[in-house]
Amino acid sequence: MTLKSFTASTYLTLIYLFFYLPIAILIVYSFNASQYSLLWQGFSFNWYQELFTDKALWMATANSLLLGVLSASMAVMIGLLAAVNLYRFRFLGRKLLYAIIFILILSPEIVMGASLLMLFALFHLQLGFGSLLLAHITFCIPFVIVTIYSRLTTCDKYIFEAAKDLGANDWLIFGKIIFPLLWPAIFSAWLLSFTLSLDDVIISYFVAGPEFEILPLKVYSMVRSGIKPEINALCTVLFTVTLLLIMLAQFFSRKKT
Repeated sequence: MTLKSFTASTYLTLIYLFFYLPIAILIVYSFNASQYSLLWQGFSFNWYQELFTDKALWMATANSLLLGVLSASMAVMIGLLAAVNLYRFRFLGRKLLYAIIFILILSPEIVMGASLLMLFALFHLQLGFGSLLLAHITFCIPFVIVTIYSRLTTCDKYIFEAAKDLGANDWLIFGKIIFPLLWPAIFSAWLLSFTLSLDDVIISYFVAGPEFEILPLKVYSMVRSGIKPEINALCTVLFTVTLLLIMLAQFFSRKKT
């Protein structure tokens, strides 16, 4: 092994350790018998038992999963149509609209949260599930558009013109050509939107009501009083579910290709 390859391997190892060592520590301490996270007192499954018997926590988890699935699905439907229209049609202000999408992605979450709260208050919308769903759809749509549009730019434009020459209308082109070509990007955009919805704290804090509690805000309130091993167990379960989703996405992507 040359010095250059050894340096590159060491550099990559340090980067991956920086990323995954905290997660590994969290998983290990989720099996800690101690009531305090940083004092190891033996191996135990007690915190997983408490986790699965905590009804309030699982209710918040169910609410977050429902919110994530609905917001990701609606954001993908809206973002898919927007990306296809931005790619296929040329109209005045097209580049400006695409630039505005990046502004939404780069804008601070606290700005979007405060602006959505003011908008909901202006229209007298009661804070709760409806406000959370609208907010999550809003901040997911730009990510969906960028993900799908980047895939569209790799497609051959003449495919659509050839389909029109053969008599296909826009809906047939969308169902038979565009959707199959974009399926990996659509699935990736859905997973990204679901993860963003499940993970969001700042925007949700502004627009959430007292009657509909979601997991990120529940965990945030629990962490403020000290990190308990039950939270480590919950994070371990969520990380495992994330790994399973990634493996599922990779499986379908390879099968598609």
